[in-house]
Parts: sequence; C-alpha cells; structure tokens
Amino acid sequence: MQNESIYLETSVISYYTAKPSRDVIVLAHQEITHEIWDKLKKKFKIYISEVVIEEAGSGDKEASQKRLSVIQDFPLLELNKEVEKLTEVYIKEFQIPKKALRDAVHLAIASVHNIDYLVSWNCAHIANGVVIKKLSEINTKMGIHIPVICTPEFLEV
Repeated sequence: MQNESIYLETSVISYYTAKPSRDVIVLAHQEITHEIWDKLKKKFKIYISEVVIEEAGSGDKEASQKRLSVIQDFPLLELNKEVEKLTEVYIKEFQIPKKALRDAVHLAIASVHNIDYLVSWNCAHIANGVVIKKLSEINTKMGIHIPVICTPEFLEV
C-alpha cells in the first residue's frame, strides 16, 4: 500500500523521458531516474499539478508528448487560493527570478497539500540547501506543512 506521497516536479519527468545527455552529470541523473521510476510508482502515491502538465507540454512536440504520456495517470493537486498566497510569499522571500516563478508554485503546492516529498532535479531553485532551510523557516513560522525536498537519488526505495 502506498502510504507516503510525492509531488513530482517537471525536471524529473524530463530526465526520465529525454534522450541520453552528453553531459555526464545530467546523464547520471537520467540513469538514476530510470532506475527508480517504477519503484517510486509502486511505493508512493505520486501527484502532479497543472503547472507540471503545462511545463511538460511545452517545447518540442514529440518530446512533450512523451513527457505527457508518462504522467497521464498521476492525480492533480489543486491550484487554489492558499497555493496562490503562499507562492507570493515564496517569490518575495526567496527572491526567485521571473523566469523561475513556477518553481515557487511547485514549493507552495507541495506545502499546502501536505505532500511528504517534493522530488526534483532542479537544484537551483528547489532541491537546494538554502531554499530548503528558508522554506522550513517560513513554513514553521506560518504553521504550514514542510515537505521533504530531495532529488530522486535520495529516496530510499
């Protein structure tokens, strides 16, 4: 039975479906993602959001179709007023650049919906020690759930 939940951020989906990279670090992340994909689906209840669908559906048509096909059965978490308000707090507190505003939405969705793990390969604005510490401080102060933020390799499956 799937007891714990995951909010799957778009970078993990992209790494899972992309052609093998020539960058050795990205390639290693892709391999790790491939190795644990089915294990994650068996052990956890995996959620996505409309933001994930929007991001996964952008870009190259063939690649986007592949990304969308692997997530089609994952349930969606609602983008509600609480998520919107918390996103605004994160944008201000984290000083997230305009091009990365969706990253604040991912953080807010996982927090508001009491998701156990936010899984991401985005180490610039999500799976980043500074972001994780600040998110913990903000959420504690506001009395909001704090999801564990990690890359796929740090989930024991």
